[in-house]
Amino acid sequence: MKRERPVIGWREWVELPELLGLPIKAKIDSGARTSSIHSFGTRRFHDGGAPWVEFLLHPIQRHARPEIVAVAPIKDERWVTSSNGESEKRIVIETMARLGATDWPIELTLASRDVMGFRMLLGREAIRRRFLIDPGRSFRQSERHPTVIESLEQASL
Repeated sequence: MKRERPVIGWREWVELPELLGLPIKAKIDSGARTSSIHSFGTRRFHDGGAPWVEFLLHPIQRHARPEIVAVAPIKDERWVTSSNGESEKRIVIETMARLGATDWPIELTLASRDVMGFRMLLGREAIRRRFLIDPGRSFRQSERHPTVIESLEQASL
């Protein structure tokens, strides 16, 4: 029996429980092969001989606060061509993602997205065979989180 796939909007709040203690607003981008998350201040290190990365991110669009520290093992490094046609080598991490009632492992490339509208892109590799997209709607599988933004803004004052 074929399982029905949940319908998601063109933007959703995605939880990354291993990386962040709060949801992050993501643009669903079926034109992008890989998913990406905002990062800066990247520092590589080794733990038990394995490569790891520590990076900073601003999880809220158009806000420089709060500044969250995230740490993850490095899975790979890949050349990625961005939407402006430039190629760059990016660190790839893997972490668990949660959207609605779906939990799954996701690969994320680390990239500076300060000038972009969204701090995270959910690309087609992450959504393939898991979701259907309703491009005319937002937040089909997640609720708007104005309280998250308000509480974070208050905490960073």
